[in-house]
Amino acid sequence: MIDSAVSGFVLGFSLILAIGAQNAFVLRQGLRREHVFAVCLTCAVSDAMLIAAGVAGFGTLAAKLPWFAPVMRFGGAAFLIWYGFVSLRSAVRGGQALQAAGGAPASLRKVLATVLAFTWLNPHVYLDTVVLIGSISSQASDQLAFGLGAGIASFVFFFSLGYGAGLLAPIFARSKAWQVLDAVIGVTMWTIAIKLLLM
Repeated sequence: MIDSAVSGFVLGFSLILAIGAQNAFVLRQGLRREHVFAVCLTCAVSDAMLIAAGVAGFGTLAAKLPWFAPVMRFGGAAFLIWYGFVSLRSAVRGGQALQAAGGAPASLRKVLATVLAFTWLNPHVYLDTVVLIGSISSQASDQLAFGLGAGIASFVFFFSLGYGAGLLAPIFARSKAWQVLDAVIGVTMWTIAIKLLLM
């Protein structure tokens, strides 16, 4: 049981470690210190739900639906293109909206809607959590423990990223640093979107 849980944790952690659209957004919210707990919890619970679906065998069902992958791919690409544009526009404009203490914080509803879109409109999330973790879990000696380990990895990662971002706050006290971050986020979003469209 322990071996399966550790294997699931290592796999789950490694799959979400790369900087992607969702991680970039969590990092940004952590730096701004806006709704960090709610964002981290939403990401972790969403991941856990998708992992549970994969372990339960949904990955096999999703693979049999020919419309599933194209809908997720084009929907995700459209969202990433839009958000990338917004981030790049903010990077060019600069000003109070990019300062950690400046401007009114975004509403919880808007932030959660954005993070849910990053999570549920990203085809890579389904490939990683539902299909990949689901298929590998079927080979584990304890499938439930494997899934629990992968789910715990999501909680550890997202809360570490969200709250760990606060350590970088002194750097991001300058608006220029926010402009650079927004530029990196915008380019990351567009790069992922292009990859999705070329799949």
